[in-house]
Amino acid sequence: MGPALNFNRLDDESLLRQIAHGNSDALGELYDRYARLVFSVAFNAVSDTRIAEEIAQEVFLQVWRNAGSYSADKAKVATWLTSMTRYRSIDRLRRRTARKLDELLPWSDAHDLAETDAEPEMLVTLKLQQERVRSAMETLPFEQQRVLGLAYFQGYSQTEIATLLELPLGTVKTRIRLGMEKLRKLLVDEAPDQIQ
Repeated sequence: MGPALNFNRLDDESLLRQIAHGNSDALGELYDRYARLVFSVAFNAVSDTRIAEEIAQEVFLQVWRNAGSYSADKAKVATWLTSMTRYRSIDRLRRRTARKLDELLPWSDAHDLAETDAEPEMLVTLKLQQERVRSAMETLPFEQQRVLGLAYFQGYSQTEIATLLELPLGTVKTRIRLGMEKLRKLLVDEAPDQIQ
């Protein structure tokens, strides 16, 4: 029997070769080297610790299953892991957004006023304002409703929205700008009736 391998002395590519041959200690060493990087990339994408941890576990499970498919000619190991993590993170965001969009438009149940601590008079005023915004939103084309809902009620950046909806960033910016212009006009036109 030969001497035991000292995995922390192996380079990344050698570790992957060992993993491809079913060596779990090699996977453990790769995990020690890159778990923090993988988690950070996932967390930066999804902004949720639990989901980022799940993505990190999925990435290392994928490494365990597919280590043999790694090609040093195409990318460094760190780049390969980062790429897998980004792909899984974007996939999670798309699925999460698709579910929300299927259930309701993102703005339609935003800010449940029943849970606020406002005085009754203020609550009525807020409720009326919410209804005005909701009614105005419903007059917009669906594409504008969707990007505005994601941006203003769910807090996604324009770049994230472009990724989630698979649209050019310029298209997202245009839809947000046009939607906001229409909303502003609708709400300003209604305002004189509200103040009297």
